[in-house]
Amino acid sequence: MDPDRRRAEIRMKERVVMSWSGGKDSAMALRELLKSDQFEVVALLTTVSEEFRRISHHGVREELLEEQANAIGLPLDKVYLPSGESAGCTNEVYEAIMERAMTAYRSREVLTVGFGDLFLQDLRAWREANLAKVGMRGVFPIWQRATAEFAREVIGSGFKAYLSCVEGRVGAGFVGRAYDTKLLDDLPPGVDPCGENGEFHSFVYDGPIFRKPVEVQVGEIVVRDGRHYADLLPRGSSSSEKCVAEQMPPV
Repeated sequence: MDPDRRRAEIRMKERVVMSWSGGKDSAMALRELLKSDQFEVVALLTTVSEEFRRISHHGVREELLEEQANAIGLPLDKVYLPSGESAGCTNEVYEAIMERAMTAYRSREVLTVGFGDLFLQDLRAWREANLAKVGMRGVFPIWQRATAEFAREVIGSGFKAYLSCVEGRVGAGFVGRAYDTKLLDDLPPGVDPCGENGEFHSFVYDGPIFRKPVEVQVGEIVVRDGRHYADLLPRGSSSSEKCVAEQMPPV
């Protein structure tokens, strides 16, 4: 293809920043955006605990998040959220911080945000309302996919992930496990196979959107606020730091 024509096609695409958790649903949604002729993904955007330097909710170390973005080959933008006991991140605080972040994207003519949501309509409506305040919109590439089939599609597509956080009702034995068909078969009744209701969170370390795998290993298992966390570490890490529950950001 003529280089000038190629540049013109890229300019015509809708520029998107991907709301990135580091998990499997984000990865599948990103894959759809990257395959699309309509969108150009300009960056991954992740919220990180300012105090603990871990991905919000997932509890994954910032270092692994950076390695993951590098392995995918996209720029990583991080928004730091307050998480200390004296400065928790209320909805009002969160919305104010994200409004500033979105306004900055808008100034760069990035008007669209991609999300990996599957079926939580109230969450989608909240996202869309907040984006509308700054003249932006959301896109939801995997919206309303049937989660039982979709979970197996994630695995069949070649994505590899570990469960980094698991709710107590799912069971401590699931945290740190690979997200594979055996895990799906073992999940207790009533647990969504994609964890869409927050039952569990994951960290993807390889798959079709990766240029190379992220070398990761499962470290300490800890409990905080009734949730089980696997402290994922860079493979071969020589760190002697022992993870304790207080190092995980509160949800």
